[in-house]
Amino acid sequence: MNSFLYILQCSDGTFYTGSTKNLERRLSQHNSGEGANYTRKRLPVKLVYYEEYQYVSQAFEREKHIQKWSHKKKLALINGEFENLSALSKKKFD
Repeated sequence: MNSFLYILQCSDGTFYTGSTKNLERRLSQHNSGEGANYTRKRLPVKLVYYEEYQYVSQAFEREKHIQKWSHKKKLALINGEFENLSALSKKKFD
């Protein structure tokens, strides 16, 4: 069974990043208030991006990676502006 990394846009414009084995069910859970506490307070949410993986461990690893990203970098990913991702990375030695 495949797994998914997903990004939701909340009603306040923020993004929530998660992973699941059943994307449709998880989106329904979020919108019914049964999802994460973060999304429960920012309903409704809509799916704006997802990636599919063979294993849940891969999706979870990607989730943890993307959760560290800035709002602008997530927006570039969602919009398919892959050429901008590197420039939007935080520089540790500035």
